[in-house]
Amino acid sequence: MTSPVLSLAALTVLELSPPDMVEVAAQVGYSHVGLRLIPATPEEHHFPLLADLSLRRKTLARLRDTGVRVLDIEILRLKSDTKVDTLDNLLEAGAELGASELLVAGNDSDFSRLTDNFAALCERAKPYGLHPHIEFMPWTDVPDLKTALRVVERAGQANGRVLVDAFHFNRSKSQLEDLQCLPADFWRYAQLCDVAGPCPDSMDEILRQARNERRFPGDGDCDLKALLSTLPKSLPLSLEVPTRQLLEQGVTALERAQLARDKALKILGEL
Repeated sequence: MTSPVLSLAALTVLELSPPDMVEVAAQVGYSHVGLRLIPATPEEHHFPLLADLSLRRKTLARLRDTGVRVLDIEILRLKSDTKVDTLDNLLEAGAELGASELLVAGNDSDFSRLTDNFAALCERAKPYGLHPHIEFMPWTDVPDLKTALRVVERAGQANGRVLVDAFHFNRSKSQLEDLQCLPADFWRYAQLCDVAGPCPDSMDEILRQARNERRFPGDGDCDLKALLSTLPKSLPLSLEVPTRQLLEQGVTALERAQLARDKALKILGEL
């Protein structure tokens, strides 16, 4: 049986520098990592991989030494004032690191402008071998799967994709039926985690859980087996499991990365 492609997402071990993250991924047995070139929030602790050429060289050296590869880079927010023609430095860095996927968030309430910018981004990303993925998140202007699919359809670009994250799929109350009607080759990767309890009424609480309090696969209430059974069996999976409580309890990044991988493999083995 072919081993699944599992990638360690930056948010799972956000305290680690990119070279240390690659090292942890290699020690645990991940084949890939996802690197955060742009912080998700101004408050987030961030290693400036995009601006710091020395840090990028160290990361590339660690990738070469370990054989770990980069699956995706993140997180590019398409906002009302985004100028796609200024993003070549991000795309160039992604290509240099060997990434094939680019995670994109939709933060523009003007749907037409958002989709036009996504289309322009896809065109600009093609020469770099990158596939922009619009990730739906309940608190953004692309709150659910149906909206994300509309963005990609309207953009009409061959390299444009939708990224399914198990947390957002659950909290946005998206439906498996909307996944089933899409061809297998539409999907290039997905993000895997779990979440406990019913969906909160407060969007602030949903956002807090998303950034701080996810569960390892199989430790929550998501129907991950149904989700994974609907997606292609060989789909690469990025394990994005931020667990602030464990971090504060002193559980190391290596231990958390190991737990995420072990739990994911257990779920996959039960399909």
